[in-house]
Amino acid sequence: MTGQRRLRMGMIGGGPGAFIGPVHRIAAELDREIELVAGAFSADAERSKAAGERYRIDPARAYASVEDMLAREANRPDSIDFVTIATPNHQHFPAAKAALEAGFAVMCDKPVTTTAAQAREVERLIRVHGRPFALSYTYSGYPMVRAARDRVMQGAIGAIRKVVVEYPQGWLAKPESGKQAEWRSDPARSGVGGCIADIGVHAFHLAEFVTGLKVSKILADLGTVVPGRQLDDDCQLLLRFENGARGALLASQIAIGERNGLSIRIYGDKGALRWRQETPWQLWLFNEDGRSELLQPGDLGFPDDVASMMRTPGGHPEGYLEAFANLYRDFARLLRGGSAPLLPGIEDGIRGMVLIETAVAHSRAMSGWVDLAI
Repeated sequence: MTGQRRLRMGMIGGGPGAFIGPVHRIAAELDREIELVAGAFSADAERSKAAGERYRIDPARAYASVEDMLAREANRPDSIDFVTIATPNHQHFPAAKAALEAGFAVMCDKPVTTTAAQAREVERLIRVHGRPFALSYTYSGYPMVRAARDRVMQGAIGAIRKVVVEYPQGWLAKPESGKQAEWRSDPARSGVGGCIADIGVHAFHLAEFVTGLKVSKILADLGTVVPGRQLDDDCQLLLRFENGARGALLASQIAIGERNGLSIRIYGDKGALRWRQETPWQLWLFNEDGRSELLQPGDLGFPDDVASMMRTPGGHPEGYLEAFANLYRDFARLLRGGSAPLLPGIEDGIRGMVLIETAVAHSRAMSGWVDLAI
């Protein structure tokens, strides 16, 4: 970044009690290419001010509304360069729309909106206003996930036959309590999907990202296990990929004992691979002759674009924050006029929303296999 100023970030959401707001701030600032300088952290002026104090920004730049932040920042000589949207799902679309129309680039949490129609409108706004847009599918920022994708693209496991992706959690095994649980189980704030929208889309994106294949058909079985809950909390989907490969996606938030167990297994006609988010520094490769190989940071032979994402020497585990920071590094490159072909964007967001709506509708109707019409 020699000779270049830091990019200035404004955050929407991420106020007191938020989990993901501080994560965005830490990840964005890790490489010193970006600095959080402003925010509409809460619709409550005092709470937004309190968040600004915690983030240690100029008190005058802790705004009480998104509209106020965008209008006032646009007239500053040191205006923000982009906004990060770190709110519950129902606020993603109006925030993204307002930011793009005001001329700002956007980094948005997933899912991109609460409906596929809104996601397609965001796509239209991106075309009209010509501003960069990225989506925080964090797990695609792990070096070993990028290495897995590279191995698949190089043909290391041959033609893909089967994909199994799992995302079990247990934190919603009982009736919800607390801010984080409540909005995720509220259709007015989460949208039509619960577990499928919160973590199922992460698993879906990971499967498509690593394989480089699109899912063409699904058979969905979504359940609401905890009595009184309005949205799904347990999901299983059968997948059919565009090359004919079969797959399975399991996502659950009622699996007692599980924390954040995202994992993927891919089986080809020459080999297989396995990656787990809870040991993200390890990528296992399996060969058809029975040999297995463990890849870890610090090993030789990684392509330059993967090796550059490894931030510490071998034996020093990296994790979630570093993966998130890799997405922001890609985004910074995009904002500076470069390219970031693996950075998730609006196409990924649309695919995620179509998955959610299709899975919810056809699970309720028990209508069997259905095309994923995107």
